[in-house]
Amino acid sequence: MISPAQLREFYRQACEVELQAFKPGNVSVYADGHGMTVADFRISAEVSAAPLCNPAYCLGEKIFYAVKATRETVGCNTNLGIILLCAPLVQAISQYSSMTLRQALQQVLSTTTISDADWVFKAIALASPGGLGSSGQQDVHDKADVTLTEAMALAAGKDRIALQYITHYRDIFDFSVSMYYNGLDRWGDQNWAAVAVYVNFLRRFPDSHIERKYGNQYSEMIADKMMSVSEALSGADRPDSIMPLLYCIDHELKSGNINPGTTADITVATIFAVFLEDFLKSSNRFVQTNK
Repeated sequence: MISPAQLREFYRQACEVELQAFKPGNVSVYADGHGMTVADFRISAEVSAAPLCNPAYCLGEKIFYAVKATRETVGCNTNLGIILLCAPLVQAISQYSSMTLRQALQQVLSTTTISDADWVFKAIALASPGGLGSSGQQDVHDKADVTLTEAMALAAGKDRIALQYITHYRDIFDFSVSMYYNGLDRWGDQNWAAVAVYVNFLRRFPDSHIERKYGNQYSEMIADKMMSVSEALSGADRPDSIMPLLYCIDHELKSGNINPGTTADITVATIFAVFLEDFLKSSNRFVQTNK
């Protein structure tokens, strides 16, 4: 059984690896941006870890109190998407430790409640993410009358984080995790493995944070740029040899106020899922060895 302290540490590590990865257009140790700094994200990870991993909280409470702690500390929305994606993973490994992480997650997402939705609506309203407006169905400023997963289904067509709730994180388990392990096997470096996740995800899937703000006017351009990064990575003996290309694209995207924030959030969740799966595998090996 994983402890809350271990969960907090895995979560903080996942957030830090994502910050250490040079993700063009997004905040990293190489470049701040969009009115936010690396320090903002590090503080956010630190203060949100305890409520997110509190075993006394239901899923919705985990999300609300993690967002509340962040908002009270840094005063801006640094990690709503991260929290929305990581909270079900925390709930899954905490409640169903005898299952695989993916099986446990499916169980969590299949049994969310109206109360969970209410807490999450309050969290979203508090975080006030970019592009948030009113809605004719399940407006976050009103009380919920559907479960959290049902509410996410209503938003899934325009929000890739919501989509994960109704597909049981298919993007992460069927695509991003493989990208991470491929990068790790090739370079032996978590940070560059995270770059591979971010770049290849953004090459394949439009970023819903960007599309909520601008429609699809930048989607093809971003996909083309990420394709060039992916090809450069594939042909590089050393990944750091492509740093000039990353700096160039990072500057161009940030100059246009284009932030692939959803893809960055999915990158954190991918790393967190990898850490949790590795923990489960090592725990199972320990149990089998000591039988």
